[in-house]
Amino acid sequence: MANFTTRFISTVGAGVLGSAFTLGVVANTDILQTKPATEEAVASVTSPNVVQTAATHSKESLSDMVEHASKAIVGVSNFKDAGNRFAGNSSMKEYGTGSGVIYKMDGEHAYIVTNNHVIEGSQKVEVTLHDGEKADAELIGTDALTDLAVLKVSSKGIDTALEFGDSDKVRAGDSVVAIGNPLSLEFSGTVTQGIISAPARSIDVKTTAGNWQMNVIQTDAAINPGNSGGALINTAGELIGINSLKIAENGVEGIGFAIPSNDVVPLVEEITKSGKIERPYIGIGLADLADVPYMYVQHLPQEVKGGVIVTNIDPLSAASKAGLKEQDVITAINDTDINNSMELRQFLYAKLKIGDKAKLTVYTGSEKRTVELTLTSNTPVQ
Repeated sequence: MANFTTRFISTVGAGVLGSAFTLGVVANTDILQTKPATEEAVASVTSPNVVQTAATHSKESLSDMVEHASKAIVGVSNFKDAGNRFAGNSSMKEYGTGSGVIYKMDGEHAYIVTNNHVIEGSQKVEVTLHDGEKADAELIGTDALTDLAVLKVSSKGIDTALEFGDSDKVRAGDSVVAIGNPLSLEFSGTVTQGIISAPARSIDVKTTAGNWQMNVIQTDAAINPGNSGGALINTAGELIGINSLKIAENGVEGIGFAIPSNDVVPLVEEITKSGKIERPYIGIGLADLADVPYMYVQHLPQEVKGGVIVTNIDPLSAASKAGLKEQDVITAINDTDINNSMELRQFLYAKLKIGDKAKLTVYTGSEKRTVELTLTSNTPVQ
């Protein structure tokens, strides 16, 4: 039986209808020209800066709770210019749709959390409110690695925002409700019910920022294309997760995943403040050694079994200043062995911070050397 928790999720069916976003590592040099993986684009949390209104009424029926919570669920439409730029004409066309959740109202504005893959590559984002009214949305910021994005719209006509619950308290068997827009806005506000299948999973995913291990809540509440960015809600009406992924394979049913609220809150706070998530930056493009044709690694010593190959270098980065070159192979960081690009990112983002020094063990052909550099702030390692 396949082990879904240790492989890359290659089919995610909770994404944007009518589109297939590329969520893979792409080498930018001729060292490794691989075809990107294509996927169907699918704390205690009490911060007064994030939450303003709640749907917590202990005596409410499930229907009452859903009626209230649904007012905070929106449709998110991704538009791109389908015109001929060489002919000088422009025509915005809807590329796909997803879902979003209003989580904060601040005076004249309301803030919406959704998935990055719902709006990625958009030139215009439009939000459809629960009553069918449409509004242009301002993109505050995104983070491809964690698949989150924050939008801002006028608060006119909006009177409900969902309160974040404590995702650390969910247990297997807890009842949950998913609300979103499966298949299209034609089915907007669709409600499905299920349970928490597992409160904490780690799944390997491919994103446009590289391979990553995502912490998720597993649920059997039905999640379909278009549900991405929608709400996973507990029986108190609290937002405990953002629906993001599902496994869609023959013989597989009821395996969906949501980003836990306790992970979402600090990320959306930072995105709202800075427009992005600040992470340590080396300045290199990477490919896993295991994926590289033998001709590029034939001179490595036999004892080198894992690592990453440098596919391109930001000329203004710390990596460039430290003397890293394309086709160099990194096998360790700060004396910790690195088997693949995901392990490198995990160590970099969890163990180090901007301004720290990093010591890389590097092979150029058969020659082994140590490269030291100071981590800067920029975009995540690609």
